[in-house]
Amino acid sequence: MSVHKKLMAARVALQAKSIKKSGQNTFSKYSYFELGDFLPAIQTIFNEVGICGVISYTKELATLTITDVSDGTVVVITSPMAEANLKGNHEIQNLGAVETYQRRYLWMTAMEIVEHDILDSGREKDVKEDPVEVKKDPIKPMEGKLGPWQLKVTPAPGNDVEVWLGLVEEMSEIGLDLVKSSDDVMDIFKNNRNIYDRFKQESESRHKSLMKKFKEVKDKFKE
Repeated sequence: MSVHKKLMAARVALQAKSIKKSGQNTFSKYSYFELGDFLPAIQTIFNEVGICGVISYTKELATLTITDVSDGTVVVITSPMAEANLKGNHEIQNLGAVETYQRRYLWMTAMEIVEHDILDSGREKDVKEDPVEVKKDPIKPMEGKLGPWQLKVTPAPGNDVEVWLGLVEEMSEIGLDLVKSSDDVMDIFKNNRNIYDRFKQESESRHKSLMKKFKEVKDKFKE
């Protein structure tokens, strides 16, 4: 059995399992899969079918290499690296946040885990998602102003807008969890205004939810 056939068998086996989403996106009000929701099941299945997945990183790429333990043939999946530079976090903490996201994305890609359909049906009814349009101007790597709270966001493979939006939301949420004052909240927004402007172009409804979260965190410091 080839590595591709074993990977396909693993995907089918995973589909037969009952996996529940534990992650909560507080901006757009939907649930998503955390690594811990599906990775233990994947590891068990991989062991049963005879393949092994190993993730590695360079400055440019995150790579998942799936190897057939019998003949050594491989399937390789890659994703461009993104960066987070958040005040209050040690450099290794920022790296850890990015690598956790990349691991989740790579495994979901490898196992064809599709959560958008479930995501759309599970959103609150008052949150309407904008249709994703194919834009003539693709998303390019973007950086906020150099300094504290700078965000660096790299587009996903194939210029996947949905993944890019999710990455901006998650990086913003990490920053808002670390702020110590209302000024910090405003600095996250002002220093990355170019990123949030593009975010609004891609999805006005998700931008509205994101700005609502910024306001909620800022207002906490007035209490």
